[in-house]
Amino acid sequence: MIKEGYRCVGAFEDNNLIGICGIWILTKYYVGKHIKPDNMIIHPRYQNKNIGLRLLRWIETFAKENGCVASELNCYIDNEKAQNFYKKEKYNVIALHFQKKFEDV
Repeated sequence: MIKEGYRCVGAFEDNNLIGICGIWILTKYYVGKHIKPDNMIIHPRYQNKNIGLRLLRWIETFAKENGCVASELNCYIDNEKAQNFYKKEKYNVIALHFQKKFEDV
């Protein structure tokens, strides 16, 4: 994944990792150059303390500094807490994400 541009960013308190998120910079015809935050996880003890918000703000700033025009991400259907978080941060639901694993065919 690293060879394809994948990176991880983290939030730390003292030298302890308390939040992490993968990021990709991609280009797609319908949106252009954009960042894709991937699997943001905040340690349970640090949830609801704006760690996720601070990490998301850092990601968005990094994206803009790297010429991105948007941010796009996936969120699991049953993760209502995350959906509400992203909606509050002005992320719009624009599609459904479909998956087909080839070994299932």
